[in-house]
Amino acid sequence: MARHLITSAIPYINGIKHLGNLVGSQLPADLYARYQRARGHEVLFLCATDEHGTPAELAAAKAGKPVADYCAEMHDVQAKLAEGFRLSFDHFGRSSSPQNHRLTQAFAKALDEAGLIREVSETQMYSPEDGRFLPDRYIEGTCPNCGFESARGDQCDNCTKQLDPVDLIDPRSTISGATNLEMRETKHLFLRQSAMKDELEAWIDTKADWPVLTTSIAKKWLNDGDGLQDRGITRDLDWGVPVQRGDEPWPGMEGKVFYVWFDAPIEYIACAQEWEEAGKGSDWARWWRTDAGADDVRYTQFMGKDNVPFHTLSFPATILGSGEPWKLVDYIKSFNYLNYEGGQFSTSRGRGVFMDQALDILPSDYWRWWLLSHAPESNDAEFTWENFQSSVNKDLADVLGNFASRVTKFCRSKFGEDVPAGGTFGDRERQLVADLSAKIGEYEAHMEAIEVRKAAAALRAAWVLGNEYLQEAAPWSTFKEDPETAAMQIRLGLNLIRLYAVISSPFIPDASAQLLEAMKAGDANWPSELDADLQKLGAGHAFTVPDVTFRKIADAEREDWQARFAGTR
Repeated sequence: MARHLITSAIPYINGIKHLGNLVGSQLPADLYARYQRARGHEVLFLCATDEHGTPAELAAAKAGKPVADYCAEMHDVQAKLAEGFRLSFDHFGRSSSPQNHRLTQAFAKALDEAGLIREVSETQMYSPEDGRFLPDRYIEGTCPNCGFESARGDQCDNCTKQLDPVDLIDPRSTISGATNLEMRETKHLFLRQSAMKDELEAWIDTKADWPVLTTSIAKKWLNDGDGLQDRGITRDLDWGVPVQRGDEPWPGMEGKVFYVWFDAPIEYIACAQEWEEAGKGSDWARWWRTDAGADDVRYTQFMGKDNVPFHTLSFPATILGSGEPWKLVDYIKSFNYLNYEGGQFSTSRGRGVFMDQALDILPSDYWRWWLLSHAPESNDAEFTWENFQSSVNKDLADVLGNFASRVTKFCRSKFGEDVPAGGTFGDRERQLVADLSAKIGEYEAHMEAIEVRKAAAALRAAWVLGNEYLQEAAPWSTFKEDPETAAMQIRLGLNLIRLYAVISSPFIPDASAQLLEAMKAGDANWPSELDADLQKLGAGHAFTVPDVTFRKIADAEREDWQARFAGTR
């Protein structure tokens, strides 16, 4: 039994996420966690809400609520939506937790003691109209690198280039829209990432198995232009982790907080402490500290490509620079963007489908299947309603759902609601077992490698094999001449339903549970010996005909949704 620590990039607190956010981190992380649990491994799957920084303040102000109250409410909203999509977190924490406050301040002290923090007097954008310094995300303007007109003061979301507010063309305050900004002097702490460039590069060079998307972004930040730059880790904000040196004050830093991108990844660790203190588990340190047993843990992170620089460079710099025995990530699975109907998902314009809206339309398995089988791994992917309708109807309704319906209904009509006795496997059945064994092996290999789209394709191909067998064996015809052979064919079909429910559970957990319940299958163990697994439901075993597992999407529905989600929320 292996041990898998799995973290998803933590979603920002300011509102409900759209499907592009979901498929970029949380959903594939859940797929992998469910798969590893199904294979019998020990898993700790952690996520949280990212609650600090300027967007939280802005969203709270817009909602007319104190920021702490707003974050608490939105954490509950996001937790319920995660549950709705069956995201199987062992704990869904909060970056504003006391655990994360303490741990962030402790890391800052360790980095300072290691000589990796420097104090910098710098000029920063100040807005006389707003009466305050403007942190990076309170400033927007045109990116000097790609011309994107809504680049933020810390990073351009379009080209992912790291920026400073002074780099922006025509900067403006996101609070008031004021453009009469001026530079004033203030003091901040900087993490000396440049001093760790060689160590970070050597570490990344050991990760030959990482996706090209991950390593190419990391290498770009390490080597482009002037190379890896030191990073400001404090901000002039009210909401966040107060700047302290451990549990001691930090002279000159009064009234400041740590930068959200410094404390947010630390929440991965703090989340495990929250998990233990919530009584959900014990000994968090055996997952996170190599001096407490984490040496045998495989740690996998999931994230969208815009988060890669912070997880390949800044967070590892924090971990390595502390000089303490923390567990470093083993594998980073990064994703490109999911676009929507020829453009981008847009939270600000309400363009696209958001998690709450999706669940109002259809159960989560429909969305899980489409998103995972079209995951934006090697390139950006495109959501279209026509493709969604086609995939649901052909893959879920016609292939899997139809197979379960045909087999169970035919058995009920000819043999009753018990697995029929009689007949033995012939050449056709032995060939099916061989083909299925090969296909499941392929599926498992893709899942181990976290090749999400290839895994979905292999799983669907396994469903197709059962359908092809059913068409060729034609038990409805066989029954007229040879009821015993037809009984064997249907008994195999019922066992295939159980098998499909088991291996499909990481992708479509609700449908899998429904089919297992209909088959009254107490044993949901992952297949090991396929011959034996396809005889688990023996003669006389009772079953019920399941309700419709997946219904088809009608053209009129698709047209209605297409119009409804074109641009206003």
